This record gives sequence, structure tokens and C-alpha cells, in this order.
Amino acid sequence: MRNIELRHKSLHLLSGRSLNNMLLGALLALLANPIVAAEQKQGNVLTLGGGVDVAPRYSGSDKSRAMTALVLDYTMGNGFFVSTTRGIGYGNNIGKLDYSAALSYRASRKDRDVESDSISYGSDDLRGMGDVKGSAIGVPGLGYSVTDWLSVQLQAEVPISERRNGTALHLGITSPLYTSPKNAVTLALTGSWGTSQYMQTYYGVSASQSAASGFAQYDAGSGMYAYDMNIDWTYKLTPDWSVVTAAGYTQLTGDARNSPIVQRKASPTGSLKVTYRF
Repeated sequence: MRNIELRHKSLHLLSGRSLNNMLLGALLALLANPIVAAEQKQGNVLTLGGGVDVAPRYSGSDKSRAMTALVLDYTMGNGFFVSTTRGIGYGNNIGKLDYSAALSYRASRKDRDVESDSISYGSDDLRGMGDVKGSAIGVPGLGYSVTDWLSVQLQAEVPISERRNGTALHLGITSPLYTSPKNAVTLALTGSWGTSQYMQTYYGVSASQSAASGFAQYDAGSGMYAYDMNIDWTYKLTPDWSVVTAAGYTQLTGDARNSPIVQRKASPTGSLKVTYRF
């Protein structure tokens, strides 16, 4: 199953930090949000790698930042996994139906610029809005292979801690555009929906936030908030070494699009990573 990419990104490589911060970052990495399912292979598989991600400073920011990224994925033959990109969980299938459940981490949002090696997001443009705390989330998912070239997925983000941050659902379709012994190119289209709590947390402006930040007060209701298109290209240098490239485009919609904190309604994203499978 290819999990849908969520709004909240995973760990980035740490540099220039104290040992305690490095250990904390590594722990949070193991609960980072799911982005793509590991390629299935008989037996236990360990994948290590690193690279760079490029994304907006926060959802709706007109500024982007480059972030060093870590990939650590251990998948067992029985379906259990521990991963910086998928969290901690279990996935399997019954015929054409895939299912999974994971414990993951939704990154925090700061009201100030954050380091490129931070797992948080944020911008000085949000001064006065206060911080949105990170939270542990449960991530159940279902997928169905309609044909060899088309599958559909449904994935949820259900907060376990900081429940006031709200729940999000992601419905997507994926299609392999090109496959060869060395290349795999996949297209993914995703629509995301949020509860009223989720929308108010990430796109709303309360009366107190308005007074402190200068943004107009804004109530964001539940509904669709984003559409995404992503193209992933995996190139195998050897049977174990791979280069994974991704390019994406996010279009905000609904109450998210009209939020006063949104400076750019459409944003590009991208990543480049090198991985090795043991």
C-alpha cells in the first residue's frame, strides 16, 4: 500500500545541536508522519538514507525552506514496521485490499522562523499567533487496487494527544506512470478534509490571536482544505542503492484558501534522497 502524503512532514537530519536535542529528534523521527510505504520484499528489510526536502515554512506561507531529511525504515516480513517516514505500525493485505495502522507524530507549528534541522514548522510572519503543539496521532489507512495501474487510498490523522488540534482525512488515487527494472514513476492525486477543530487550529484566527498578531479574526469551518499532486521517481543505481526524487504541488481550497494567514494559495514541494536497502 502506498500511503498518502500528509500535511505534516517528517524528521530532518540534525546538525549543530546538543546531544540531548539530537536524541530527542531521533525519538520523534520514529513517530514521524507517513509519506510512502516501503517497497515490499521477502523477509525483514532495513532501509537507510538521507537527502533534502523543500516545502513552505507553514501551510499557506509564501516562503519555502530546504530541510535535511533522514530515512530509516525497518519492515518485517510479517507486516510490522518502524520508520521515520511511516511511524510505528502494521500493514498487510487481503487480496486487492490493503490495510494499515500506525502511531505517528504531527509536527508543531511555531510563530517564528525555525532551523532547517528542526522537525517543527513556522515563520516570523506568524508572530503573535502562538505555537501549535505537536501531537501523537493514530493513522489508520485502507487501500484498494482497482487495476494494475490505479489504486485508491483513504487515510486518517486522529490526534491522541493535543486532541483540540483536530482530525484530518486524506483520499487519494495513485497510478504507476512508468515501470522498468531501474525506474519507477508514480503519480498521486490527493484531496484533504479537516474537522472544524483542525481547520481553526491551522487556518483560523481567534480574537486573542487577532489582537496579538494583527491578523483579522477568522473562523474556519470543517471541509476540504487542500488538493495535492505529486510525482515520485525512484531510480535504482544497484539492486540496493536508489535515488528517490519527488515533485509536488499543493492547492489550498475552501476556508483554508481564504484564511488571513495564507499568503500563497498554491505551493510547490520537492525532495531528493539517496537510500540503501539491507
